[in-house]
Amino acid sequence: MSDFTNTPDARDASNSFEQILPAHSAAIYREFQTGRIIVRDIWDSNRSELRANPLYNVLYNHLSHFRILYEHLGSELVFNEIGAFFFLKESSDDESEEHDENAFRVQVVLLLIGRYFARSGRDLDYLGRPDAGLNEQDFSAMAGDDEYQDILRAARFEKGLSEALDYLDKRNLLFRSGAGRCFLSSGGLYFLQELVREYEQG
Repeated sequence: MSDFTNTPDARDASNSFEQILPAHSAAIYREFQTGRIIVRDIWDSNRSELRANPLYNVLYNHLSHFRILYEHLGSELVFNEIGAFFFLKESSDDESEEHDENAFRVQVVLLLIGRYFARSGRDLDYLGRPDAGLNEQDFSAMAGDDEYQDILRAARFEKGLSEALDYLDKRNLLFRSGAGRCFLSSGGLYFLQELVREYEQG
């Protein structure tokens, strides 16, 4: 009977683990566990610019390794090429109620932002630009709209818009580019555009 550790598959798996720093794997795992997506570019508040996300590069360069790893953990690693981000999806058909609620709350906030932005006559693509996005005037206008506040409360954002924006920020769907400005990450913009497409087709 042959020793498993000497088989080609085992050697390949061992090699793939040796190529990746444990600290990187752990950091990626923590990002996913806190409900974040891993985007190609993240906001550097010190330099006030987008910079390459090293965790995205690790995932991208070792995609087959991480797909197998998360499959063994009962999840599916999904790479979205258009939005340039990774996220984890539960492999089971009956996804948890918590996951469904999180997805619903994200959709509500993104749709509200998109609806407000479109009503103000601006192209949705500007929501994904650090030099554009939403500013203090936008925050005031949205916070002063009773309909928006009712919708946010229905989605259990009791503190209103600031809590809703924090919710997106914690998931890397939105970045704060200053005290009174924020914009959607490539992943946030992708999800918003998908929601708009679904709405238009429905």
